[in-house]
Amino acid sequence: MQVEDPAKAGMAADRLDRIEPYFRARYVEDERLPGVLTAVARRGQLVHLAASGRRDVERDLPLTADTVFRLYSMTKPVTSVALMQLYEQGAFQLDDPASRYLPELADCGVHVPGGGRVAAEGPITIQHLLSHTSGLTYGFLNETEVDALYRDKGVGDLNARGDLASMMTALADLPLLFEPGTRWNYSVSTDVCGRLVEVLSGEGLDEYFAAHIFEPLGMVDTGFSVRPDQQDRFAACYLPHQGAALGRPVDGSRRGLHRIDDPETSSYLEPPAFLSGGGGLVGTAADYLRFCTMLLNKGELDGARVLGRKTVDYMTVNHLSSGGDLTSMGRPRFSETSYDGIGFGLGFSVMLDPARAHVMGSAGEFAWGGAASTMFWVDPAEELIGLLLTQLIPSATYPLRREMKVLAYQALVD
Repeated sequence: MQVEDPAKAGMAADRLDRIEPYFRARYVEDERLPGVLTAVARRGQLVHLAASGRRDVERDLPLTADTVFRLYSMTKPVTSVALMQLYEQGAFQLDDPASRYLPELADCGVHVPGGGRVAAEGPITIQHLLSHTSGLTYGFLNETEVDALYRDKGVGDLNARGDLASMMTALADLPLLFEPGTRWNYSVSTDVCGRLVEVLSGEGLDEYFAAHIFEPLGMVDTGFSVRPDQQDRFAACYLPHQGAALGRPVDGSRRGLHRIDDPETSSYLEPPAFLSGGGGLVGTAADYLRFCTMLLNKGELDGARVLGRKTVDYMTVNHLSSGGDLTSMGRPRFSETSYDGIGFGLGFSVMLDPARAHVMGSAGEFAWGGAASTMFWVDPAEELIGLLLTQLIPSATYPLRREMKVLAYQALVD
């Protein structure tokens, strides 16, 4: 990736130069992060790219621009794009009941606290799935009785032995957390969208992504597993040791990090049975920047049109039934985004009001992040893309995303 003169894109080079030292000094040198990659593009030009620290702390291997990362929930926008490609072809309407194509979802009742369920007043629609208002949930949220039922069945587990079809069978026996359309809750909804892509296209999700998104966009390093030729670039994944948030490990270790996935023995080295449209991809900064640039360009990149202009516009406006932000939809907290002043579209969070969100930005910017503290955002008003990649779980450990946004926006001068 070639970095261009920031001045030509209306950004100050000396201010962009604040980004790398900030993350290195605050997070990498005291081993709160193994390493971090940051990138900023504006007006079609890459104006900042920096990598510091290590992709594998134990082996002392540097994090480089071509490092392969676990994208986790940054997979969700890719799956949403895939499903909306099929929408453009007339395969479904957004208000169609999902059970029209996935009959397993036909009789999901709504959970009654303490046990039991009642019939839902309306069906889960495809729009509900794309906007996380379906009533589905995630077991790892550890907040409700329904979450516990998901954990018991292993629903949404990236290491599940079954495929997407078997996940649908398991979901058929689980209650909804709430009436579809009435609340926002992060969930396996995007995995269900992945299954819809398979059913509607007749292709496996990996095959569909490769043929209709990755190959057209030249995303040569993105997939559901790490190829043999990528293994020497694959990063390790870490948890913070107790006390690491203060930069002071308290367990006697010399590091503030605990490796939880060794790149030499990782399950990502083999193609998975469960093709998680919600969190299964690995990829590089270069590839994800191409995906983001396609979105900023309203569906096109280098002559390859992936989506229509109006489709991108439609996906990136607020689709919450309240017309308000995540707070108005009953979401008390979520680490992948703030909730005040933030709405949700079809696969992306959407900035409604930067003042209420308490972070610089523009109304209309869209974004998402992943469980290993990764993030991206696309700001059409400023023609700006920001990307931060690291490998630390959970994503709520440090305020990396807000800090990255401030550091990018303060460099705008034109």
